[in-house]
Amino acid sequence: MNEQEKKELQSKIGDDVFKELIPRINELAHKAKKEGLSEVEKLEQADLRKKYVAHFRENFKKQIEMMKVYDKDGKEVTPGKVREVQRHKGLRDD
Repeated sequence: MNEQEKKELQSKIGDDVFKELIPRINELAHKAKKEGLSEVEKLEQADLRKKYVAHFRENFKKQIEMMKVYDKDGKEVTPGKVREVQRHKGLRDD
Protein backbone atom coordinates (compact mmCIF):
# COMPACT_ATOMS: atom_id res chain seq x y z
CA MET A 1 0.00 0.00 0.00
CA ASN A 2 1.53 3.31 -1.03
CA GLU A 3 1.29 6.59 0.87
CA GLN A 4 -1.63 7.88 -1.22
CA GLU A 5 -3.65 4.73 -0.55
CA LYS A 6 -2.90 5.01 3.16
CA LYS A 7 -4.12 8.61 3.23
CA GLU A 8 -7.29 7.67 1.35
CA LEU A 9 -7.98 4.81 3.77
CA GLN A 10 -7.44 7.04 6.78
CA SER A 11 -9.77 9.71 5.39
CA LYS A 12 -12.45 7.08 4.80
CA ILE A 13 -12.17 5.86 8.38
CA GLY A 14 -13.10 9.29 9.68
CA ASP A 15 -12.55 8.43 13.32
CA ASP A 16 -9.83 10.30 15.20
CA VAL A 17 -8.97 7.34 17.40
CA PHE A 18 -8.38 5.15 14.37
CA LYS A 19 -6.41 7.90 12.65
CA GLU A 20 -4.07 7.98 15.63
CA LEU A 21 -3.78 4.24 16.20
CA ILE A 22 -3.48 2.80 12.70
CA PRO A 23 -0.30 4.61 11.59
CA ARG A 24 1.54 3.65 14.78
CA ILE A 25 0.28 0.04 14.63
CA ASN A 26 1.49 -0.19 11.03
CA GLU A 27 4.81 1.42 11.91
CA LEU A 28 5.43 -1.13 14.65
CA ALA A 29 4.35 -4.00 12.40
CA HIS A 30 6.81 -2.96 9.70
CA LYS A 31 9.59 -2.55 12.24
CA ALA A 32 8.81 -5.97 13.71
CA LYS A 33 9.20 -7.58 10.28
CA LYS A 34 12.41 -5.74 9.44
CA GLU A 35 14.42 -5.66 12.64
CA GLY A 36 12.28 -6.80 15.53
CA LEU A 37 10.80 -4.89 18.44
CA SER A 38 12.10 -4.08 21.88
CA GLU A 39 10.11 -5.26 24.89
CA VAL A 40 8.69 -1.75 25.36
CA GLU A 41 7.60 -1.64 21.72
CA LYS A 42 6.00 -5.07 22.01
CA LEU A 43 3.98 -3.87 24.99
CA GLU A 44 3.01 -0.70 23.13
CA GLN A 45 1.96 -2.75 20.10
CA ALA A 46 -0.20 -5.05 22.24
CA ASP A 47 -1.80 -2.05 23.96
CA LEU A 48 -2.52 -0.30 20.66
CA ARG A 49 -4.06 -3.44 19.23
CA LYS A 50 -6.29 -3.83 22.30
CA LYS A 51 -7.45 -0.23 21.95
CA TYR A 52 -8.09 -0.69 18.24
CA VAL A 53 -10.15 -3.85 18.73
CA ALA A 54 -12.14 -2.33 21.62
CA HIS A 55 -12.91 0.79 19.61
CA PHE A 56 -13.83 -1.27 16.54
CA ARG A 57 -16.22 -3.41 18.57
CA GLU A 58 -17.81 -0.35 20.16
CA ASN A 59 -18.40 1.27 16.77
CA PHE A 60 -19.72 -1.97 15.28
CA LYS A 61 -22.11 -2.42 18.20
CA LYS A 62 -23.43 1.12 17.69
CA GLN A 63 -24.03 0.42 14.01
CA ILE A 64 -25.93 -2.78 14.79
CA GLU A 65 -28.03 -0.99 17.40
CA MET A 66 -29.09 1.62 14.82
CA MET A 67 -30.02 -0.96 12.18
CA LYS A 68 -33.48 -2.07 11.14
CA VAL A 69 -33.75 -5.25 9.08
CA TYR A 70 -36.49 -5.87 6.52
CA ASP A 71 -37.33 -8.99 4.54
CA LYS A 72 -37.99 -8.89 0.79
CA ASP A 73 -41.71 -8.29 1.40
CA GLY A 74 -40.97 -5.13 3.37
CA LYS A 75 -41.79 -6.59 6.76
CA GLU A 76 -39.44 -5.62 9.57
CA VAL A 77 -37.52 -8.61 10.92
CA THR A 78 -35.09 -6.83 13.24
CA PRO A 79 -34.01 -9.26 15.99
CA GLY A 80 -35.82 -8.83 19.31
CA LYS A 81 -32.64 -8.16 21.26
CA VAL A 82 -31.75 -5.27 18.95
CA ARG A 83 -35.31 -3.91 19.20
CA GLU A 84 -35.07 -3.94 23.00
CA VAL A 85 -31.78 -2.02 22.94
CA GLN A 86 -33.29 0.48 20.52
CA ARG A 87 -36.33 0.93 22.76
CA HIS A 88 -34.12 1.40 25.80
CA LYS A 89 -32.13 4.09 24.00
CA GLY A 90 -35.28 5.82 22.80
CA LEU A 91 -34.67 4.97 19.15
CA ARG A 92 -37.99 3.13 18.72
CA ASP A 93 -41.48 4.10 19.70
CA ASP A 94 -43.22 0.80 19.01
